Amino acid sequence: QVQLVESGGGLVQAGGSLRLSCATSRSIFSINAMGWYRQVPGKQRELVASISGGGSINYADFVKGRFTISRDNAKNTVYLQMMSLKPEDTAVYYCNAKIYYYDDYVKTNDYWGQGTQVIVSS
Repeated sequence: QVQLVESGGGLVQAGGSLRLSCATSRSIFSINAMGWYRQVPGKQRELVASISGGGSINYADFVKGRFTISRDNAKNTVYLQMMSLKPEDTAVYYCNAKIYYYDDYVKTNDYWGQGTQVIVSS
């Protein structure tokens, strides 16, 4: 298992920046993939960005060129640097970890942080 704690959310004006942090309870090298998701009321949680244990990165189209996912291996922390924020970026942002388990078949377990609120004012 892994515990995830997000921080860095807050209120920012449109065009501003925030950096979200996700601290993990274990080495990120032991986590198969990590990502950031966001959710607004009435909508499904959606992927923002992800990074695999091998360093492969994927971004949602709506954040390409604006957000950057990165990690600090020594601190067991994954970051989401958000630039040029828009009001539509307002959401609760969740850190996600995927860990693969091998039994009769490969199973992926998802772990989630408590979320951190991001509010972008116009």
